[in-house]
Amino acid sequence: MINRRSFGKALGVGAGAAAVGLAGPRSAAAVPAATPTGTGTHTAFPRIKQIKAGVLDVGYAELGPAHGPVVICLHGWPYDIHSYVDVAPLLAERGYRVIVPYLHGHGTTRFLSDRTFRNAQQSAIAMDVIALMDALKIYRAVLAGFDWGSRTADIVAVLRPERCKALVSVSGYLVTSLEANLRPLAPKAELAWWYQYYFATERGRLAMEDKTLRHDLTRLVWDTVSPTWDFDDATFERTAAAFDNPDYAAVVVHNYRWRLSLADGERRYDGLEKLLAARPTIGVPTVTLDAERDPFTAPGGGTSYRDRFTGPYEHRTLPGIGHNVPQEAPTAFAQAVVDADRL
Repeated sequence: MINRRSFGKALGVGAGAAAVGLAGPRSAAAVPAATPTGTGTHTAFPRIKQIKAGVLDVGYAELGPAHGPVVICLHGWPYDIHSYVDVAPLLAERGYRVIVPYLHGHGTTRFLSDRTFRNAQQSAIAMDVIALMDALKIYRAVLAGFDWGSRTADIVAVLRPERCKALVSVSGYLVTSLEANLRPLAPKAELAWWYQYYFATERGRLAMEDKTLRHDLTRLVWDTVSPTWDFDDATFERTAAAFDNPDYAAVVVHNYRWRLSLADGERRYDGLEKLLAARPTIGVPTVTLDAERDPFTAPGGGTSYRDRFTGPYEHRTLPGIGHNVPQEAPTAFAQAVVDADRL
C-alpha cells in the first residue's frame, strides 16, 4: 500500500511535471526537480540579512547572483520564509536573484519605532514591499506569493504595475473588498475561516499572545489546510520560531479584524483602499495556481477570478496539494515563476 508520504511525493512531482508541460516552447527552461513534499531538500537559508526599509527593519533571505533578474517570494499566515526554502535554490540555479522577506510581525523583521501603529491592512503590507524594493535598489521584480503573500503581490501589481515584471499568485485574485467581506459565505466556507472569527474576540487575541496556545493553534491550521502534506515536527518548529516576534500577535489580529471591518486602518491608506475596493484588474503577465486540497481554493478552476487578469495569463491546478503551495510543491511553484517571467 502506498503510504501518505509517498503519495504526497508522487502528487508533488506530478504537479511539477504538469507545469513544465504547460510551458510549451519554454520547456527548455524547466526548473530542476526537487523533493516536493515532506521535510524537503533544504532546511534552512544560508543567512538572514537585515535592511531598513520604510517603517521597518526587514529580515530577509537572499540567494542567487547579485545581478540576476529579481524574484521576491512572499509568505502567508501561519508561515514564514521557510515556505520557500526549496523554491529559492531552484530559482537561484536558473540565475535569479531571490529575495524572501519576513513580513512585518514575523521573524527578524521589526518596526523601527515603538510608536508606529502595528498596521496589517492589505495596502500597508503592499507598500512595505515597495519600501523594501526601494531600499534594495530593485526597480522591477517578479512577485510570487501565497495567502498573505498572494494578496500583497496582487496589490503591488495593481497599484504599482511598473514595479512588477510578472506575477505568480496562488488562489488567484485576493484583493480584499471590505464591503464584500461583510456578506456571509456558505457555511462550509465559513467553517474554514474559523480562526478569523476567533481573532475577532478577546479570547483569540489572548491565545495569540500566549506562546503555547499560539503554537498549538498554528499547528492545527497547518494540519487542517494541508491534509496531504506529510511534514515532520522539525519542519513546523523551524517556521514557528518566526512567530515569537514581539509584534506577531498584534499584526495577525489586526490583519483579520481589519478584513472584517472590526479594526480601523490608517487614514494615509484610504486612497489606496478606495482604489482596491473597486476590484481593479491586473495587467502584468500572470500565472495563477490553485491547490486542489486547499480548503480555501475557489471552485471552478480559476473561472471565478479570470476576468481580473487582463495581461498574458496561464492558470494551473496542482492535484493533491494543500495551502502551503511553495513548500508542498516547490518544483511546480518555481516553474510557475520561470514561466510567468517568460509570458
